Amino acid sequence: MVSRDELQSHLAQLLDVDRFRDYGPNGLQVEGRPEVRKLISGVTASLGLIEAAVVQRADALLVHHGLFWRGHDGCITGWLRARLALLLAHGINLFAYHLPLDDHPQFGNNAQFGAQLGLRADARFGEQALGFAGDSAALTSLAALAAAAERVCQRTPIVVAGDGRPLRRIGWCTGGAQGYFEAAIAAGVDAYVTGEISEPQAHIARETGVAFVACGHHATERFGAPALAAHLASHFGLEHRFVDLPNPA
Repeated sequence: MVSRDELQSHLAQLLDVDRFRDYGPNGLQVEGRPEVRKLISGVTASLGLIEAAVVQRADALLVHHGLFWRGHDGCITGWLRARLALLLAHGINLFAYHLPLDDHPQFGNNAQFGAQLGLRADARFGEQALGFAGDSAALTSLAALAAAAERVCQRTPIVVAGDGRPLRRIGWCTGGAQGYFEAAIAAGVDAYVTGEISEPQAHIARETGVAFVACGHHATERFGAPALAAHLASHFGLEHRFVDLPNPA
């Protein structure tokens, strides 16, 4: 068991949350009961995940995507009211960490996703140095990289081939990081892996020769929250369960 405040303090220090310019608040977004014994982790604080936490009698939720984002009008209506009402009715704390969870070198989405692919970062790139890059090791062809991505993400990735070069360096950044593609190219990678692709990236891949692999936003970000929650469970003696709700995006 751990107090809510001690848990928040530990997470703030571990993830160095004050260092980031983010799109929403990191930390305790919804205050619940003061003591935490059981923790549920997940990607997004959706109604389905909150309902699962209620069924599991959890004291806290730890997620990557919380409830509040920059540009929100401040009105608690509709889907947001439904989620918030359920959390408050059952005294469930909501902890959400966005960019700090992407970044962390051990428990973060990028570190964990890279490890799943057999990659280890030795360099960073992009805004706030959130992109990871490393030697490709066993993934020396685009076919091998695509097969590994399909195995890890449990879905067929969108692949835009480059010029067919052997893969010596691979860059990656989970989630909606298609905008980091040019920074990855500047960092010297032969292929870039992320969650999403937009229209410009297909042209850039063809014109630069650097391959682009889009594996799904949710699919690439399924690894950070449970890794961090497992650390918390071990450190504080908590019960933990990861709940993965499939998402086609």
